[in-house]
Amino acid sequence: MNKALRLIGTLVTGLSLSQAANAADLTVYTYDSFISEWGPGPQLEKAFEQQCQCDIEFVGAEDGVSILNRLRIEREQTKADVILGIDDALMEETRATGLIQPHQQPLDGLKAELNWSDGSFVPFDYGYFAFVYDSRKLQQPATSLKALVESDAQVIYQDPRTSTPGQGLMMWMKAVYGEQSADAWQQLAGHTVTVTKGWWEAYSMFLKGSADYVLSYTTSPAYHLVAEQTGHYKAALFSEGHVAQIELAAITKTSDNPELARQFVGFLTSDEAQQIIPVTNWMLPVRDGVELPNAFNQLVKPARIGFSPAEMAEQRKGWLREWRNAAAK
Repeated sequence: MNKALRLIGTLVTGLSLSQAANAADLTVYTYDSFISEWGPGPQLEKAFEQQCQCDIEFVGAEDGVSILNRLRIEREQTKADVILGIDDALMEETRATGLIQPHQQPLDGLKAELNWSDGSFVPFDYGYFAFVYDSRKLQQPATSLKALVESDAQVIYQDPRTSTPGQGLMMWMKAVYGEQSADAWQQLAGHTVTVTKGWWEAYSMFLKGSADYVLSYTTSPAYHLVAEQTGHYKAALFSEGHVAQIELAAITKTSDNPELARQFVGFLTSDEAQQIIPVTNWMLPVRDGVELPNAFNQLVKPARIGFSPAEMAEQRKGWLREWRNAAAK
């Protein structure tokens, strides 16, 4: 909504300017692909603004890790009312900043498999990390993470310091290789094309033919099936299992409009929002009963492996140091 027009409307109705500002403006930190023209941001913004008669401002960062890093830098001076795109692997570190307040939202409508009961973070979608490939180029894809690491296939993945998929790969490598993960990183480095800051940069390079595999999600092929009617992009199913990611929203303790922030966070799990998110963010809905295109039935269904949010918070710095030292050699 145009701010000048909103001011005129405020004067006509006799409301004060301060009341309008407090009731209307909401700043949401999220990641770049979420607010791209093909992402869920524009549709969610339009739908919520129709409900609240307010103005949402989305502020983009490279990825979920970048959102947390920005929050740490800004502290109490942050303009964010809501952060959107932190995942469960970053949840405890985000909580430890002391900058998050309770969301006060009911969670009884969420999928049972998520087993979610946290009072500070609300899930809005989830998925499984996977290496996506073009089946026109690769007729026999890797069937395990170890097979991929030990191959000479050209790979693009994301930096675990700035990207949640990159962090997911770090967890994946640790879950599969354990104490031998440093050696595995070195071996992977031998056929890594590049490591990008965020998901979109990596995926764009892959689509241009720069690599055999790109780190993405098992749901990524659904986009190509639905939006492009092409079925040659596929996710490799790995025998060791795949690491899951649950994407989260949270309200900052410094929010100028916490009630509106709670309305927005609650809206993310509504039927309306859950219909939008899977076919724009290309992840899985957190509610049962959401009608999805048939393309989602064609996706691989991996077993889940990985670590708890508490384990990740405890080990993340050490694992990042191990990755940095090994991948740079």
